[in-house]
Amino acid sequence: MSRTFVVGDIHGCYDELIQLTDLMGLQSEDLLLSVGDIVDRGGKSREVYEYFRNRPNSKVLMGNHERKHLNGVLSYAQEIVKLQFGDTYTAFLEWCATLAYFHETPEAIIVHAAFEHNIPLAAQREEVLCGSTAGDRYLEKKYGEAPEWVNRYQGNKPLIYGHHVTGALPEIKNNTWGIDTGACHAGYLTAIELPGFIMHQVKVERDYWEEEQAIWQIPVLKSKDWENMTFENIQKQLDKLAYIEVPEVKEYLSAIAEWSAGLSATYPALITAIDAFVTQLTDTHGGQFSVVANQYVFKTYLFKSRAGNLNIADLEKSLNTPAKITALAAALGMSLSDNK
Repeated sequence: MSRTFVVGDIHGCYDELIQLTDLMGLQSEDLLLSVGDIVDRGGKSREVYEYFRNRPNSKVLMGNHERKHLNGVLSYAQEIVKLQFGDTYTAFLEWCATLAYFHETPEAIIVHAAFEHNIPLAAQREEVLCGSTAGDRYLEKKYGEAPEWVNRYQGNKPLIYGHHVTGALPEIKNNTWGIDTGACHAGYLTAIELPGFIMHQVKVERDYWEEEQAIWQIPVLKSKDWENMTFENIQKQLDKLAYIEVPEVKEYLSAIAEWSAGLSATYPALITAIDAFVTQLTDTHGGQFSVVANQYVFKTYLFKSRAGNLNIADLEKSLNTPAKITALAAALGMSLSDNK
């Protein structure tokens, strides 16, 4: 008889997943079902994804981490995974879009995160089932605290879920089974075998998330599109990361801060260069100035300069990224290295 194995939050713990399938004696006819959050935090998210995608008779539910990737809401954990996936990231996103939000067997209902006690399964909110931030906020408004849904569950069929770390053992309460046992934080990777509700576990010996944060700090920072960020957002990023004490990271962030400040300080020099350019066009083309000036993408600055009302505020408003300043400086033949 085929079995169903429901696995808690894997979070990139590929080696432990394979250990767990060996321990369970997983057979080709058995369904391997993940509650979601197969990626992020652990070091082998891509391997876990490829395993589930390539193994017949496997299914992954939508977790809040898959949904973050799908919606482009990338915090540090997701930025790491995007780099790890490389050219296959787009295919991963397409796969995420196909994930279901729940699965039902004769013995149990399986979701990633939560369940409204008085709503039929088919009418449950996706954001609640997958544990997105919006879903958590909705539950807090309804119940006072998100975990309260467990106390309100009224279903006769057991409900298996992940998302909330329960400790070393699953939390079995009010006909619900919480099976996120903190694998990526040196906890356990847990599976429930159906029918029978037999528990299987393997211990994770290291805190993978702590390791990954240290390993990927510089690559993630270098992958950011600093050139096309606004100066305001660059400063927000620098303020957000100011707590980091790793010397290499501090040095990199200091260099970004100096580079950004240097570019921001070029506005007066840019105005001088624009004024000189206008003088050159006037001397060369005389009455044809307007015709010639209209050919330049920065024509607004040229006309303002000729009218004598170009000011720094004009540049700050429109030249609000490093890339824009660099492009204008190049068009004017201006060397930015002299103005840092």
